[in-house]
Amino acid sequence: MPMDPPPDLAALSLVEIARLLAERKLPPVERWNPAHCGHSDMRIARDGTWFHQGSPIGRAEMVRLFSNILRREADGGYVLVTPAEKLDIEVEDAPFVAVELRAEGAGRESKLLFRLNTGDLVLADADHPVRFAGSAEAPRPYLLVRPGLEALIARPVYYELVARALEQHEPDRPAGLWSSGAFFAIEPAQGGVS
Repeated sequence: MPMDPPPDLAALSLVEIARLLAERKLPPVERWNPAHCGHSDMRIARDGTWFHQGSPIGRAEMVRLFSNILRREADGGYVLVTPAEKLDIEVEDAPFVAVELRAEGAGRESKLLFRLNTGDLVLADADHPVRFAGSAEAPRPYLLVRPGLEALIARPVYYELVARALEQHEPDRPAGLWSSGAFFAIEPAQGGVS
């Protein structure tokens, strides 16, 4: 089945983007419990590149298709799952990378929309929080894409977020960002994927 190319964020209004997000239907991987079948011979590198048997997967449509059946297990491992089989996949850091940001509004009225390396769109909100791991010297910012699956926020996008946080800093709060009514402090915190 052919997949539509990712939309151009700059050409869309927030209303159009909200419609696209509402229309996005993913397979119900959380309800599928097939027997474990082994390893997929696939790996997702830190930079978001997908590999099969050591070679990069060059077709964006294939990566996007596989990303739709990706799930994180209770033990912290990742699997590709269908109703008939479950295969392990190695993930070096996070399975996705947030490569583009579209920000609108200011302060509590802000909305931060991220495009992932798969072309998917994620609006930061209470269900899709931004968190910061690592240290002040080596921050590792992440966005929750769906339960158990995060996107590492690419360095250029992180710099955009920090610049936005500095220009909109409120004296009574730690440095951070608002999106869709949720506040995300820009400071490394303990914890991991929810």
